[in-house]
Amino acid sequence: MADLSLLQEDVQEEIDGSLDFVSQDEMLTPLGRLDKYAASENIFNRQMVARSLLDTLKEVSDDEKDCIAVLERVSRLSEDSEPTVRAELMEQVPHLAMFCQENRPSIPHAFSKYLLPIIVRYLADQNNQVRKTSQAALLVLLEQELIERTDVESKVCPVLIDLTSPDSNDDVKTEAVAIMCKMASMVGRDITERLILPRFCEMCCDCRMFHVRKVCAANFGDICSVVGQDATEKMLLPRFFQLCSDNVWGVRKACAECFMAVSCTTSQELRRTKLSALFINLISDPSRWVRQAAFQSLGPFISTFANPSNSGQYFKEEECKSSKDDQQSENDERTAKEVLAEDASSVEEEDDVPLIDKLCTDSDVNFTVKLESSLEDVAGESSKDSSQQVDFLSCCTLPLQSTADSSKPEQISNESNAHEVLELASPESPVTEQELYNSFHFWRTPIPEIDIDLELKRTQAESRSTESSQTVQKASSPGSPNITMATRKELEEMIENLEPHIDDPDVKAQVDVLTAALKASKLGTQEDPKSSHLNREILYRNDRIETGKINCKIACEDSGPLISDSVECMQSTLRYIHDDSDLSTSGSFSPEDEKKSKVQDVVPQALLDQYLSMTDPSRAQTVDTEIAKHCAYSIPGVALTLGRQNWHCLRDTYETLAADMQWKVRRTLAFSIHELASILGDSLTAADLLPIFNGFLKDLDEVRIGVLKHLYDFLKLLPPDKRREYLYQLQEFLVTDNCRNWRFRAELAEQLIFLLELYSARDIYDYLLPIALNLCGDKVSSVRWISYKLVSEMVKKLYLAPTQTLVLDLMNKLVEQFCRSSKWSGRQTFVFICQALIEDDCLPMDQFALHLMPHLLHLASDRVPNVRVLLAKTLKQTLLEKEYFLTSANSHQEAVEQTIMALQMDYDSDVKYFASIHPASTKLADDAVSTASSTY
Repeated sequence: MADLSLLQEDVQEEIDGSLDFVSQDEMLTPLGRLDKYAASENIFNRQMVARSLLDTLKEVSDDEKDCIAVLERVSRLSEDSEPTVRAELMEQVPHLAMFCQENRPSIPHAFSKYLLPIIVRYLADQNNQVRKTSQAALLVLLEQELIERTDVESKVCPVLIDLTSPDSNDDVKTEAVAIMCKMASMVGRDITERLILPRFCEMCCDCRMFHVRKVCAANFGDICSVVGQDATEKMLLPRFFQLCSDNVWGVRKACAECFMAVSCTTSQELRRTKLSALFINLISDPSRWVRQAAFQSLGPFISTFANPSNSGQYFKEEECKSSKDDQQSENDERTAKEVLAEDASSVEEEDDVPLIDKLCTDSDVNFTVKLESSLEDVAGESSKDSSQQVDFLSCCTLPLQSTADSSKPEQISNESNAHEVLELASPESPVTEQELYNSFHFWRTPIPEIDIDLELKRTQAESRSTESSQTVQKASSPGSPNITMATRKELEEMIENLEPHIDDPDVKAQVDVLTAALKASKLGTQEDPKSSHLNREILYRNDRIETGKINCKIACEDSGPLISDSVECMQSTLRYIHDDSDLSTSGSFSPEDEKKSKVQDVVPQALLDQYLSMTDPSRAQTVDTEIAKHCAYSIPGVALTLGRQNWHCLRDTYETLAADMQWKVRRTLAFSIHELASILGDSLTAADLLPIFNGFLKDLDEVRIGVLKHLYDFLKLLPPDKRREYLYQLQEFLVTDNCRNWRFRAELAEQLIFLLELYSARDIYDYLLPIALNLCGDKVSSVRWISYKLVSEMVKKLYLAPTQTLVLDLMNKLVEQFCRSSKWSGRQTFVFICQALIEDDCLPMDQFALHLMPHLLHLASDRVPNVRVLLAKTLKQTLLEKEYFLTSANSHQEAVEQTIMALQMDYDSDVKYFASIHPASTKLADDAVSTASSTY
């Protein structure tokens, strides 16, 4: 017992001591407690001081001197030798800075004088955790604009520049470069160009630390977007070219990832001539990781070639007749002048006429191409053979119907590396209705007629060489092939030289193109009544019909060092190799030629060829297993860039992706098919997208959800007859692979709400109403809630129909299926639907009182309390708030009051409560949700 008493005395003494300690702290002032624990040898006490700084500052905020004293203690605490204390302090600095900003009048310049020097000093701290914390704090303060611009220039930037000096620590230098890049967008263009950009350019050339170069490459796009086009092209692009050829693959990979951002800040010409060639090098990089990043960025990079003036697309071709299209046509004309280069020796350029519609003097076609191979793998063999291919396409003509008048052609002389010019001319031919109203006329507005002295031009043409005239006339005779036997032999030799390297996807693609050109050259005379193909392929246009002549001119832009002559030759081959009689009759490619042609002039052809090769199975093995998914993700942007007139280039690729074995690829397409439909227009959508859309409807749920989420967006683009065909398939969305996938059904209900505006009242009643009633009985409350909204919108739509028969039948169905249901959940559903009808004013209150309210009030005698509880809420909180039941004294109002009185006398306490409360004392939604969740 004695020992026990002694133990109790010791415990009591310890308790008394601790109480004395607490009482002593309470007697101290905030500054006294701060000084006491800041001087403690215990690390945890000093950490607690750092955490309590904000509270201490708030306690003394009324006294400016005490606030300054606290901030001075913060400066002393920042010199603590323990890294954890310094890191804890730095975590509190942003909060202290915000407090100082809010109380700026009482403690002016507090942040700049006391806190900012701590942040800047910690950027070079030896401890990694302290540095990371200070960097995060600096970025937060810059983002919140709590640092003055003068402080950024005088205190922050000089320190960062010093930290990136050659003698600085490697880790510190790398982190400082990263901070400089991240803060560039926050400090603006002026400070970035004057203080950050010069040092950034130096860091891009850091020969010793590849980590620094990698950080620069990763943030290159951000810097370019801040400084703008001029500084990017003058100072940054040379560094970017060096980084793209860096010895370290990680640096090149970072360049590939930011390529789109860099491209967005350059001119179209530079993008086409230099960046494209640079990107091709990254795609063919020895490192698989670099190629993988490059292919992921290929689609976004191609999208930067889109012409902003053409970004507004019309879905219906007929809509292009509007006045807005006139402005778009003017923009197209200006774009054509920029994109398609013109030979200096050609016809004098006129400002109001697009380049593709210029009138020229030549009556027939003369096209000369020099072919050189661009493949590195076969440079020694293929280049030698292909460099000898001169006059690849010689004297190709487009004669129309024969007339007595014959014209003499003119041989076009092209300078070295100049752009090839194709000039078409023909005798006069009758203009049919199909030519006047073809698809091209809907894509471009009619070009105004231009008077020109054709006789003078004809006289000039006749003065040309007789030998060249005879050569052209011989090649242009009806039924003769466009390509001579010698040229065909050259094509066969080229294909034979490339066949040993057929394993390379690039070589294989080139062989396919040359094979198609060879087959096209052997085609006999055929007639194709559709004139829209040539219009879409080469933008051919009958500009002016004069006596004996139709003149137009097409120029192909030289792509500089990016696209080799061999690529240009393949483009020209696919574009212009066709049968003379076919063109003379219909002015278009045959369907087979158009299907094989992948030529366009919007983006460099080499880029498009690489993009189309992303569906090649060999790419999945050598580059990335998910390369097809990246291709599918980018295809809407690529299609928008190329325009609907070049959809033929992407059609086969899109069909290949739609049939891909990976459901992720098909899912990606399903989520974007509505966007692609809006780009292509109604005719192409009906021809090419509808079959794929139908396939997605029968795919896995992971794919179907993509179609379902944008079902309205896609169906609204279809003609009414096509749209109505899908009414029969909507019922299939109720069946899922997994019955627990309730979000699928919830999305269906949401889409059906939007679809109501696309269909007639009869179609809604016959096809959509059964689906809605099915969803109202779903096992998941979230699906049911959306379905109540759906049914109420249906009632509203049918009530506005010309006849009231359908809405009356719908209300009778609701009464029979739900109000008179043998299950209490069905009767509760009827109350929820009535509640939604009242809230959304889907019916006039007199119609509601006449057709639905008697059945609603009848549920007051329901044997299930949950039904009566919801009825009491609906009557008291929803129905009685309507003006119809507040101002007019009628039999319906009396019936409601009698029902409420009966509910107030209910034996169930919950029913009695909700029938007695004031309508505004609670919220219906919260109560209804709680009721639904507790009763199902």
